[in-house]
Amino acid sequence: MFARRAAAAAAVIGMLAAAHPALAQPADAALKGLADCAALADPAGKAACYDAAYQALNHQVRSGELSIIRRKEAQAAQRGAFGLDLPSLSLFDRAAGSDGPLQSVTDELARAYQDGSGRWVFELKGGATWRQIDNGTVSPKPKAGAAVEIRKAALGSFFLKVGEARGVRAKRSE
Repeated sequence: MFARRAAAAAAVIGMLAAAHPALAQPADAALKGLADCAALADPAGKAACYDAAYQALNHQVRSGELSIIRRKEAQAAQRGAFGLDLPSLSLFDRAAGSDGPLQSVTDELARAYQDGSGRWVFELKGGATWRQIDNGTVSPKPKAGAAVEIRKAALGSFFLKVGEARGVRAKRSE
């Protein structure tokens, strides 16, 4: 069964590599063993090669040397980190299937209150906390359960809008 799947995968890889020479090289060095197997002509040798390459790849994943990230997981990580200054999370941009960092997110308001200086603090259901950084007024008063939209604005700031209320500039604090 594995030999049939390996042969089918090899045929597809072989056709793609012939049609597109750039595809002959694996996307990552960890896949080189599998790519090398595609070049073998002997079905038994190819199946043995795929078995060995699979074992090596599986060992790298189990040991933590290599991680496999699903698109949904990458998108959730991007969304969860939106607004935080974490340039190292840019590795999720490609895995999330996007052309770059997120430009906006939506969430639901869990709680909103004014701090000692009269600026609003917005706690979202997703766990993020955002603080107003401008002196704008928020009217009507934000209520739990309202839709929240946060989008990137100029100079690294963010624009936060709750329901139908006027939006304010905000910064993520947690």
